[in-house]
Amino acid sequence: MGEKVYRTELTPVSFLRRSAFMFPEKTAVVYGDRRYTYREFERRVDRLASGLREAGLRGGDRVAFICPNTPPLLEAHFAVPAAGGVLVAINTRLSPEEVGYILEHSGARFVFADAGLEHLASGAEAQRVRIDDTGAEGDPYEDFLAAAPPEPPESPLKDEEETISLNYTSGTTGRPKGVMYSHRGAYLCALGNVIEAGMGYETRYLWTLPMFHCNGWTYPWAVTAVAGTHVCLRRVEPGRIWRLFKEEGITHYCAAPTVQVGIINDEAAHRLPRPVRAMIAGAPPSPTLIAGLGDLNIDPVHIYGLTETYGPITTSAPRKEWEELPAEERARLLARQGNAYVTADIVRVVDENLQDVPRDGETMGEIVMRGNMVMKGYFENEEATREAFEGGWFHSGDVAVWHPDGYVEIRDRRKDIIISGGENISTIEVEQAVVSHPAVLECAVVAIPDEKWGERPKAFVTLKKGHNATEEEIIEHCKAKIARFKAPSAVEFVEELPKTSTGKVQKFVLREKEWAGQEKRVH
Repeated sequence: MGEKVYRTELTPVSFLRRSAFMFPEKTAVVYGDRRYTYREFERRVDRLASGLREAGLRGGDRVAFICPNTPPLLEAHFAVPAAGGVLVAINTRLSPEEVGYILEHSGARFVFADAGLEHLASGAEAQRVRIDDTGAEGDPYEDFLAAAPPEPPESPLKDEEETISLNYTSGTTGRPKGVMYSHRGAYLCALGNVIEAGMGYETRYLWTLPMFHCNGWTYPWAVTAVAGTHVCLRRVEPGRIWRLFKEEGITHYCAAPTVQVGIINDEAAHRLPRPVRAMIAGAPPSPTLIAGLGDLNIDPVHIYGLTETYGPITTSAPRKEWEELPAEERARLLARQGNAYVTADIVRVVDENLQDVPRDGETMGEIVMRGNMVMKGYFENEEATREAFEGGWFHSGDVAVWHPDGYVEIRDRRKDIIISGGENISTIEVEQAVVSHPAVLECAVVAIPDEKWGERPKAFVTLKKGHNATEEEIIEHCKAKIARFKAPSAVEFVEELPKTSTGKVQKFVLREKEWAGQEKRVH
């Protein structure tokens, strides 16, 4: 029997094929003075895909991009899978050592790097292409496209569960783990975002969220699915965002709370003539932030998830009856994590035996997930995958309560991960950097509340006998070792660290002191 008439393998590449077929003249991409129609967008993607194949890419080969939110990274989200490759979009804020580890672990055969970020891949043995970001002849990336055949390569996809991308996350072990997304998962998550964000054919989406974060929470594919317009943004500047809201008629954007705080506090902030939908994730937003956005006619929707769930998997979907509530109460309800996307399974809050906790808004348990919006596993790390999927559910490590209305709300974090401005920071990784200072004996790092970033790392340090060090010295030492945003923002010198009888540091004792008087233990 031949192919099944009633089945096509799901891949988000098909979104571009349909939009370019149906809306060839519609503006697909805006970037400064550059404008690409859907026909041009598809042609550029086809040339990148066939260029990769001509350069020797084989099915399953990894292709790394180190790039801000410019058209090449958007094109890569379609071209790499169309060529049969696996996209590795790398966090541009990492150090060369961290990027080197990811390139080595992923086994990337190709590296496309923005000219301003080339130094991050200096040790890479892969084939390299520089992106000058001119969009014109003479830019090595543009020359790569121009030299490639215009015809798209034949799709090598045999199974929708094949890997489409690897997204590296900082685990509690400190070493990043490669989270595997499938074509099927990416397709369904993208459609989930279309529905939950209320996007349609008139969508004009502003790229404030890094595309290296969980493939931009799958929005490169989601916006394309509705033939929306991608407005690319090389760097996040609140004043420029306000200008683009007006000039480009923006309807949607996504950002972590720290970026949203910058937007509402900018001197250009004003009440918009028509609503803009803002999806918020990366850290729980405060009710104050939710209310502040609402005052500017920015309609906030809080969504929650992890790298392992393709970004957001739950939504705090607003309810009609909440509109009648006092603003403060409504904002408090909207700041919860909510529950599953339409394309996901209901998330649960469970005890240590995987039994549901009572839905009383008080009993704490761990959020667990399963279904279409959960990763395939960690790349070449069976042990970590097994641990994450224990009992047939993905364990988030986030501690939450379950409310009577079915919405979940995070209260604390089981993993010692600090989420600062939407970026994950592993405390163990920071501790290792601190301890590498010759004067340091021991160290423990915990999250402390921070008005701008939500949380920042603070190091508690004991010094070796006869040694001295200042706070500034240790912070600068860390900045030379790890990405600058991961370095502690404060260092406190102590006689000794609180420990259990077995010698394990009791981080909760340190945390309690720092978070005293705070209602929640997570920002």
